[in-house]
Amino acid sequence: MHHNPIKRRPSRRIYVGNVPIGDGAPIAVQSMTNTETTDVAATVKQIQAIANAGADLVRVSVPTMDAAEAFKLIKQQSPIPVVADIHFDYRIALKVAEYGVDCLRINPGNIGNEERIRAVVDAARDRGIPIRIGVNGGSLEKEIQEKYGEPTPAALVESAMRHVDILDRLNFQDFKVSVKASDVFLAVESYRLLAKQIEQPLHLGITEAGGLRSGSVKSSIGLGMLLAEGIGDTLRISLAADPVEEVKVGFDILKSLRIRSRGINFIACPSCSRQEFDVIATVNALEQRLEDITTPMDVSIIGCVVNGPGEALISHVGLAGAKNKSGFYLNGERQKERLDNNNLVDRLEQHIRSEVERQQKRAAAEQIPVKQG
Repeated sequence: MHHNPIKRRPSRRIYVGNVPIGDGAPIAVQSMTNTETTDVAATVKQIQAIANAGADLVRVSVPTMDAAEAFKLIKQQSPIPVVADIHFDYRIALKVAEYGVDCLRINPGNIGNEERIRAVVDAARDRGIPIRIGVNGGSLEKEIQEKYGEPTPAALVESAMRHVDILDRLNFQDFKVSVKASDVFLAVESYRLLAKQIEQPLHLGITEAGGLRSGSVKSSIGLGMLLAEGIGDTLRISLAADPVEEVKVGFDILKSLRIRSRGINFIACPSCSRQEFDVIATVNALEQRLEDITTPMDVSIIGCVVNGPGEALISHVGLAGAKNKSGFYLNGERQKERLDNNNLVDRLEQHIRSEVERQQKRAAAEQIPVKQG
């Protein structure tokens, strides 16, 4: 319902599988499996959960040739495009390319001589596979460490540009770049510098951000600063937590900046002594019950009449707390029906689901595809 003031940085378009990245495409949310890649069943199960949470892409680490064989089976069963994380062994990159990988996360400068680099780039070119260059503040090349003494934005960008220059020389343009660091300012400044130097899409992340809460906060601040400036085409939140949480936080960040909405955007008051029903319990219960909904929708749950009606007017579904029975709004219009505070969750769930259905039917009738987040 609100206007989004952000102007995106123009960039080249690449495709990871069927997912467009850059050049105004929706900002893609990705996560990474943390199972043993050689355990195919566990990895596929986790990818399924990551995909169900709405992720557009998933990254899988492929550290060995055994893992590359497992990757073949994982790729066949993944519902979303898969990026392979490869660090030094160019033969693994060639193997997963043969097995249909959707993107290679590999730093060309780290895989040895020209011949090896050329072999990987040719395989990527022949199969239409993009490359992600991933620079990390914690693992800069030795000479760069010695030149700068410590990781600085200039150091990270110089490291990234070394890899970019190799791909340029081989006339390969389908890549994206990340310059992640665990320090928010270091990461943000590095991305700002890099954004001016290349036309390729940027993959955002604050690396080793931390546990669920502190990592979410750190990532939200770092990525929020960049996204608000229009920088960033795909993102991953790094948390020491279940990868599904990474996806949820990623969508929450995009939702809060009105960049991309998927599912229900709950507007809820922090709850104070004015509340006429248990706001927190109601919102938590609804969030859990309605996780399957992907249609974008604003639902406001406010515990009293001070801010309730105002928020309800700009929501698809709104609730303003009152004694015993609370005021109920649909698309900004107050309904005659009031909802009994004793069974709010059930009634709200019914109303929200029928509103979702109504929107989907209307979209189908007008043949407007409902934008899945």
